[in-house]
Amino acid sequence: MSISLDEVRHVARLARLELEEAEIFSLQTELNALIGHFQDIQGIDVTNLSPTSHAVAMRNVWADDVPGATLPRDRALRNSALQRAGLFVVPQIIED
Repeated sequence: MSISLDEVRHVARLARLELEEAEIFSLQTELNALIGHFQDIQGIDVTNLSPTSHAVAMRNVWADDVPGATLPRDRALRNSALQRAGLFVVPQIIED
């Protein structure tokens, strides 16, 4: 199976791509090469392979939740544009 120039033009028109003739010829060559690769892949015998959900084995890595040193409030508020009662003051984003 190969892709014709008319099919390339049709797909380019659907994608609203304005391609020159040289680009259409180049795209046809590249698409036909891709189809060749897909046909090679389809020819691979996979009858003795078991299906997997991931290409690599995955596992969750959990770290212990151990509290560490905290930042003192005065240092945290040091670069704040606005602060009140020891808290950050930020613009309201939800209207009443």
